[in-house]
Amino acid sequence: MSDQLDHRIAPPAVTLTEAFWYWLKLGFISFGGPAGQIAIMHQDLVERKRWISEQRFLHALNYCMVLPGPEAQQLAIYIGWLMHRTWGGIIAGGLFVLPSLFILIALSWIYIAYGNLPVVAGLLYGIKPAVTAVVMFAAYRIGSRALKNGALWAIAAAAFVAIFALKLPFPLIVIAAGVIGYIGGRVAPDKFATGGGHGKAGKSYGAAIIDDTTPTPVHALFSWGRFVRVLIVGLLIWACAMGLLIYTTGGNSVLTQMGWFFTNAALLTFGGAYAVLPYVYQAAVGEFQWLTATQMIDGLALGETTPGPLIMIVAFVGFVGGWAKALFGPDALFLAGAAAATVATFFTFLPSFVFILLGGPLVESTHGELKFTAPLTGITAAVVGVILNLAVFFAWHVLWPSATEAAPFSGHFDWPSLIIGVAAGIALFRFKAGVISVIAACAAAGLLVRFLL
Repeated sequence: MSDQLDHRIAPPAVTLTEAFWYWLKLGFISFGGPAGQIAIMHQDLVERKRWISEQRFLHALNYCMVLPGPEAQQLAIYIGWLMHRTWGGIIAGGLFVLPSLFILIALSWIYIAYGNLPVVAGLLYGIKPAVTAVVMFAAYRIGSRALKNGALWAIAAAAFVAIFALKLPFPLIVIAAGVIGYIGGRVAPDKFATGGGHGKAGKSYGAAIIDDTTPTPVHALFSWGRFVRVLIVGLLIWACAMGLLIYTTGGNSVLTQMGWFFTNAALLTFGGAYAVLPYVYQAAVGEFQWLTATQMIDGLALGETTPGPLIMIVAFVGFVGGWAKALFGPDALFLAGAAAATVATFFTFLPSFVFILLGGPLVESTHGELKFTAPLTGITAAVVGVILNLAVFFAWHVLWPSATEAAPFSGHFDWPSLIIGVAAGIALFRFKAGVISVIAACAAAGLLVRFLL
């Protein structure tokens, strides 16, 4: 009875210092991609700590799902901002990313400097087919939720053909899918009503600090003056950072190119990291030649094994590109890689902070369920086809490691990789094993194969 009474009373207010330590801890344990990260935050902040109610948590998440960018990190920014104003959001979002940035810089350096060692090569040999299975599983998970009728299946199939066979750029596919969704929402609204939302809350875990009926904090009330100030500050921060790169390194330097490119990528990450990776691949491997296709797959493998948003693979892309281009000369390769990784990360995640601080007050102006637009439904369907293309791309490079686009099935077929990949797929699809466990097991299998063969 006393336990029930305790849950009727909201916990005491949380200080910014207490929140700081929680967000720092989350930055080191946020494995499992966006679904896993959102689940961790829900368990901690809604169920255990009761910092925010179920309805308010899902209300914020629905908004983050509409935005381009990593929704889990944006959700952390939103909750941090709602509880502790602007600095709370900056701390929550920054600590969500910084641990994984430092970890990936270290892993990228090990990969570049020691990747040819038998032990490292063996581990990566096993991880690559596991990553292929993980991407395939991601396509299945998103598709099972998003493709609810024939029209959406058709959009997904068209997106796959567009990027796989026609080599159309990812931004064009996103725009086309949004236009189709917009038109479809008016011609056949029932076909485009599945959206990307998470619905309303159905459970209560007791009174929360920010509860269903808690009035919107003063700092979260919408005003046009605040909207304009936040927009101007956000644009100024971006412009100052870009101007500093241009002033110190030149308008055509690799770091400046990365600043421009990852800003564009940040605005196109509808559907999460798996959806934007083909776009990053097209530019980083094909246009700018910052790294090779094999290195891109290795980077995703490293990204899957570290905490933080999966889009943090941009830090790996930046590090390898900075190192390969020897930005600061042959004697400062690590510094070049670390600088490029930092630039890629900064320009990828800056828009997320601006989106939340700009739109949060608009979202808080109503506590009802957000209505997702038909264009978002079309984009979500297209994302499934794009992710499937990514899985095919990875499988091709893993199973035919010596193949080229001119001779797509040349060279030997890698049977051990097929066996490891199939085993990883069975573990994910049939036994619902965790991603980290599957990757660890496949890494061990790859090491064994390399030492036996």
